[in-house]
Amino acid sequence: MDKILNYINGILTEPIEGKFFHTINPAIGKPYALVSDSDKADVANAVAAASVAFPKWSATPARDRSAILIKIAELIERDLDKLALAESIDQGKPVALAKALDIPRAAANIRFYATAILHESSEAHFTNQEAINYTQHTPVGVVGCISPWNLPLYLFTWKIAPAIAAGCTVVAKPSEITPMTAYLFSKLCIEAGLPAGVLNIVHGVGAKAGQAIIEHAEIKAISFTGGTATGKIIAATAGPMFKKLSLELGGKNPNIIFTDCDFEKAVATSIQSSFSNQGEICLCGSRIFVERPLYEKFVTEFTTRTKALIVGDPLDEKTNLGAIASEAHLTKILSYIELARQEGGTIIQGGNQVKLIGRCAEGYFLEPTIITGLSHTCRTNQEEIFGPVVTIMPFDTEEEVLKYANSTTYGLAATIWTENLTRAHRVAAKVNSGIVWVNCWLFRDLRTPFGGMKQSGIGREGGFEALKFFTDEKNVCIKL
Repeated sequence: MDKILNYINGILTEPIEGKFFHTINPAIGKPYALVSDSDKADVANAVAAASVAFPKWSATPARDRSAILIKIAELIERDLDKLALAESIDQGKPVALAKALDIPRAAANIRFYATAILHESSEAHFTNQEAINYTQHTPVGVVGCISPWNLPLYLFTWKIAPAIAAGCTVVAKPSEITPMTAYLFSKLCIEAGLPAGVLNIVHGVGAKAGQAIIEHAEIKAISFTGGTATGKIIAATAGPMFKKLSLELGGKNPNIIFTDCDFEKAVATSIQSSFSNQGEICLCGSRIFVERPLYEKFVTEFTTRTKALIVGDPLDEKTNLGAIASEAHLTKILSYIELARQEGGTIIQGGNQVKLIGRCAEGYFLEPTIITGLSHTCRTNQEEIFGPVVTIMPFDTEEEVLKYANSTTYGLAATIWTENLTRAHRVAAKVNSGIVWVNCWLFRDLRTPFGGMKQSGIGREGGFEALKFFTDEKNVCIKL
């Protein structure tokens, strides 16, 4: 069985205590690799390596940092098939999805920041013709990046690319549930010639390795994507230490469909925004609100298309929904489906675990599930489920649907379907979400800020916002 090793100071190495745990292939429900079970000592070694590497890396010209990052992106593209297969085995997603989305986006993340640092600019202000003030951005130092299990390499690179590009050195921890592509990525960094200590990858569980990263005094900033409960723990630890924090947390996203929408596009895209990656994307539209005159037609068509989705072996190109990422997460999703029944909801499609035959007989599969008849205030409509489960509710007025949309403690993303441009602007302005898509979903421009309101997080990732996060701003005033 393969061992997933730490990457510290440019070397692949076993954890100091020599401990490992199994990682599970969710499609077959069986272990397939051993993961380093790292602790404080391993994190301390990683921080020490990053600290030694920081002075030289931060002083490396942007063009040289860029060239190394471009080489890493090229290696990801070269290994597209290998990485997509590893992502599918590790996370349960269809290999076709990993090949079309996850791995290309990982390369794009790195390319974007590799080129962005070649176009940096600074503000300058003349003050009463007596002085000039200009702004410098300097890398903060050693930073911690902790990424989730749903889009493993995609979101891992989303964090480390701007950090490294900005001149920081990094101690990173991928999710213990999906560590394989981060391990393969470490090998690509070695091949690309990334200097030792610039990126250090420590594998292990959050309570040990993750907590050690968060509380280490030499780590100046933390970028985390994951659950809101974990985000609160990170904030409680890192806040009193005055670390910079970027927390991209949970979502309970509204998908608002008005009668004047392009019906075909609204239905087709809503299928994607509900069930892509088994619904395990923080941006999925899990609460669908449909204007009443269109409600019955939408529910009928949406249900028909959902029933046609294929739940199956992630390695089969025909599969639409693969395996749920872990047995524990499958149990959680099923518990929410049962809660919906208790709250008076009607399961009009799905709701059951799927038992496949053959290779995937013991895998963690679930039918895409549609629930109607619930109030907007019930727990099913208020709490993040993070699976292939959506609720559908009718509404009559803009005021009513805005109340529904804004009723949760989350505010990450929203989707609005209307052909009325004035309405689109009006509703978008009143939805409490950090990202609003109109007549589309998951359409991303890497230059734009990404993040949520309320308990969906603090700070913004993406674009030059991420580069700014990993730097300190310094004002220099020169008297003329």
